[in-house]
Amino acid sequence: MIKRTYLASAITAALMVAAPQAMAQNLDKTSIAYVGSWSSLSLYKNFEKPFWETHVPEASAGNISTQVSTFDQMGLGGGEVYRLMARNVIEVTSTVADYAVADAPELEGLDMPMMAPDVESARKIANAYRPVLTDAFAERFDNAKLLAIVPYPSQVVFCNTEINGLLDLKGKKVRASGRTTAEFLQAIGAEGITLNFSEVPGALQRGVIDCAVTGSLSGYSSGWHEVTTHLYPLPVGGWDHVITAMNGKKWASLSEETQEWLQNEIQVNYENPVWESAVGETLEGIACLTGQGECSRGEPGDMVLVKTTDADFTEVSRHLQETLLPNWANRVDQRWVDRWNETIGEVTGLTAKK
Repeated sequence: MIKRTYLASAITAALMVAAPQAMAQNLDKTSIAYVGSWSSLSLYKNFEKPFWETHVPEASAGNISTQVSTFDQMGLGGGEVYRLMARNVIEVTSTVADYAVADAPELEGLDMPMMAPDVESARKIANAYRPVLTDAFAERFDNAKLLAIVPYPSQVVFCNTEINGLLDLKGKKVRASGRTTAEFLQAIGAEGITLNFSEVPGALQRGVIDCAVTGSLSGYSSGWHEVTTHLYPLPVGGWDHVITAMNGKKWASLSEETQEWLQNEIQVNYENPVWESAVGETLEGIACLTGQGECSRGEPGDMVLVKTTDADFTEVSRHLQETLLPNWANRVDQRWVDRWNETIGEVTGLTAKK
């Protein structure tokens, strides 16, 4: 009985390995040029690059070859990559959704201050809104195919001046991570500043800005702790989702089998691992910035960790409902507002109205 059970288990395991291999043999023989997000950050180094550069060619049994770069390595700012994709210049690309809201304001509905206070809520929101974003990408970027939605660690506040809470941001110049974050900062009396991510450390050091919003680990990886003193961990900038999409012409050139295979590989071996790491990377980023906890990324900083309060959460949530959602609703057609209410609204209990 033991031998038979062992043999059956071995056969089952062999079949499970053989099935993807057999499927890979039926894939299109093609190449994919991928343009990723910021080359210096963990999302690209730990997830995007390994997936596209190594996993896809290996899992496809060599049928799909890839060329991998990033928008900053190409001298691009990140906001134009979807436009270049729509013009058939780029085949597959990933960038922060907030970078592209001028071209597709529907993207803003995915991520707003305190709409998702934790990663579980953020993922429920992303899953609910995915069909809406799929249609928006097809309409805005010439039939582009949405492939993935993943988060950076929660977007927190770095300051090079002393603060003791949310309201201390009043009167300060703060680099915002997106348009809705800038609107929130203005609502509490701060000045929301638009500034390229790579320019932030220099601006903080020179005193051009007082504070800046980004992910905790992103800030650590880019040395923000070396030019700031106080860290405010409330996710006032949301999660800065990064969306991956494929050029419509390239997507249409793939067989149905290859499309299905690629979507499954992206979900299992890229999206799921990034979402699972979001909480850990947020916490490790805070530990690395403040020295409070273990930091495996390098020498920890000594930033002051500012405590958040229930009153802070209430204040952000109030502005979300009273200011940010109405402002966004006025930037998009009513049909997008209706679909937001039917998806994210159902998940969060919020309502967007013009």
